[in-house]
Amino acid sequence: MALGRGLGELLGEVESAYENSTGNNKSGVRKLDVSLIKANPNQPRKIFDEEKLSELSESIKEHGLLQPIVVVENEDNSYTLIAGERRLRAHKLAKIDQIKAIIVDADELKLRELALIENIQRDDLNIIELAYCYAQLLNEHNITHEELSKKVFKSRTSITNTLRLLQLNSYVQQFLATDKISAGHAKVMLGLSSDEQKMVADSIVGQKLSVRETEKLVKELKEKNSDKPKKEKSSVDYNVAPLKNLMTKLQENNLKVKVEKNYFKIEFNSQEEIDKISSYFNIQL
Repeated sequence: MALGRGLGELLGEVESAYENSTGNNKSGVRKLDVSLIKANPNQPRKIFDEEKLSELSESIKEHGLLQPIVVVENEDNSYTLIAGERRLRAHKLAKIDQIKAIIVDADELKLRELALIENIQRDDLNIIELAYCYAQLLNEHNITHEELSKKVFKSRTSITNTLRLLQLNSYVQQFLATDKISAGHAKVMLGLSSDEQKMVADSIVGQKLSVRETEKLVKELKEKNSDKPKKEKSSVDYNVAPLKNLMTKLQENNLKVKVEKNYFKIEFNSQEEIDKISSYFNIQL
């Protein structure tokens, strides 16, 4: 069955990402009963392409499994999957009872990290799924973009640019995830308001705009926004001369008085001064 892309690319997983933790121990490959292997509860990918799984299943029937899955052993002699869920699913689809596996020791956090790294290393993640995997690794493992780049073998710039796509609203992210717009289109929309992003995304799809045409549209939007007159606070110079007599009277009573633009301030530091102010204005407290 034709695979559309090379077997090495289709079956190649994250051996390079976890070989340090496994000691690169290929001699430790064992055959395990598929029925004893539990899915990784932290696997971030929940949806699998049935057609591609079918292709992988047929390939495994014909060529065997080229890359073992990775598992951790549980106390009840069962195993939890760390890397290779598509390969495990393909085995079940092919009704093959046993699968090649490497058994490693990993705590729960490491399980999550390896599952995320496995996804990042694949080519079948859409750009938004990839961005969320990056974000999860950064947040859960408290690492920098530079450290992440070394873990997943991607450039720091590529990681940073991909993460920026999460600043877009969910409407645009959905368009990205379903390939209705490209990452190039999406990057142009960064900095726009949510409503503007929706309008631009709809325009891209409806009018089949190229990235260059989208750049022009966004530029026009930004220029239009910058041309809008900005509301300025009214600045009025009030005539405070009528208050001078009042100020004089208050100052004669040793009260501190201040007049600035649009407020008249009387400072007091004792109950006696409050009483003076009250008596002057005939205020009944």
